[in-house]
Amino acid sequence: MTPTDFSTVLPEVTLALCAMAALLGAVYTGKDAMASTINWAMASLFVVLAFWIGVGTSGERVAFGGMFNDDPFARFAKVTILLSAAAVLVISHDFMLKRGLLRFEYPILVALAVLGMMFMVSAGDLIALYMGLELQSLALYVVASLRRDSVKSSEAGLKYFVLGSLSSGILLYGASLTYGYSGTTNFAGIMSTLGQDEVPLGLLFGLMFLITGLAFKVSAVPFHMWTPDVYEGSPTPVTAFFATAPKVAAMALLARLMYDAFGTIPDQWGQVIALLAVLSMFLGAIAAIGQRDIKRLMAYSSIAHMGFALIGLASGTVFGVQAMLIYMAIYVSMNIGTFAFILSMERDGVAVTSIDSLNMLSKKAPVQAFAMLVLLFSLAGVPPMLGFFGKFYVLQSAVAADMAWLALAGAVASVIGAFYYLRIVFYMYFGKDGGGIDARMGAVQWTALMGSAAIMVFGIVNLFGIEGIALVAAQTLVR
Repeated sequence: MTPTDFSTVLPEVTLALCAMAALLGAVYTGKDAMASTINWAMASLFVVLAFWIGVGTSGERVAFGGMFNDDPFARFAKVTILLSAAAVLVISHDFMLKRGLLRFEYPILVALAVLGMMFMVSAGDLIALYMGLELQSLALYVVASLRRDSVKSSEAGLKYFVLGSLSSGILLYGASLTYGYSGTTNFAGIMSTLGQDEVPLGLLFGLMFLITGLAFKVSAVPFHMWTPDVYEGSPTPVTAFFATAPKVAAMALLARLMYDAFGTIPDQWGQVIALLAVLSMFLGAIAAIGQRDIKRLMAYSSIAHMGFALIGLASGTVFGVQAMLIYMAIYVSMNIGTFAFILSMERDGVAVTSIDSLNMLSKKAPVQAFAMLVLLFSLAGVPPMLGFFGKFYVLQSAVAADMAWLALAGAVASVIGAFYYLRIVFYMYFGKDGGGIDARMGAVQWTALMGSAAIMVFGIVNLFGIEGIALVAAQTLVR
């Protein structure tokens, strides 16, 4: 490892060393008594690393012979991942502490998962891709079953592990086929083999298996089957984490693989991604209609939103990748506020997740209800909320790429999906009296809810400048 290599991966090395130091420190001192300290320390470290990566580095650098890329695209994804992970740790602290779930392993496992995500979005080689993906996955399998006394949580962890292992096997099979027909695992090397004669059929099969393996990670239909059960069974803070940072990492990794390794044949994979997008949008929109549990509803919402993000990727253009990055940043912002509210849903000190429990919330807590209304409108894509502009960008990218049919499908799916978001608004403002949830929120969760809602309103002015940053990132990837 050269000094240049080391300086390129220094943020990742810093996070790894801090995670290991926290693990050793907790084991040899107070263990769970250290959990709160480690939780706040990791959240602070994520913010510092996000600032370091976003402001302290520039240009494009390659390390370890092309296995690791440090470029604007990777930095955009890393900053989004780090900030969302920090936000989840902060809003979940009181919830975990109150229910005896705040063990010292939790923030450390989250840190190791984030480390894997950072390697995923910078991967320039199939081996590096797999190492980052498995580091993330192994940590997430454990946190899904963190609530050891719950059958649902144990079931969620087991289902996630079994289906995650299946997706890893499919991904490895695709990687082996790709290596066998291209003679290299390096993305640039794979790209160079595609510019010669006709693309070998075996290499196309390898590409399809790689897409399938990563489709599991982004919960794209028909590889979404683990998502509702894992979202419902996992502790709510873990569900909030699943719905944010890992989705950004998986989507960025899929984009990196498609454009860096197979960028010369977008016509071969663009239609496949478009099909996944359509299936995800419609299944997420339709299946969520019958859900009565808000965590399962958010699972199907996540599936639908990943379908919209895939539209940008399917377009095969700079504008499409830019739209996808903007969409993911907005999606994460919406989910942080939404899950801050879900974490506060309780009745007589017991957490509840039933949608019916939100009846007439506007009478008990009008400010919270209005902030949630803003977020739900944004999730539904109702103008002029920021979520509308996220959908507008990806649909516009499809039209610009002569895929108007895909944009039309997205518009129809968005209208269908608006029903279950607006139904929650109906319950909050026009539901039955009696019962309901306690109208109390912790200061941190209240701040996250209000901040997220404010972003959805005030972000429409100039998207807080992320439009230009996303353009630079997209131009780096799509050459």
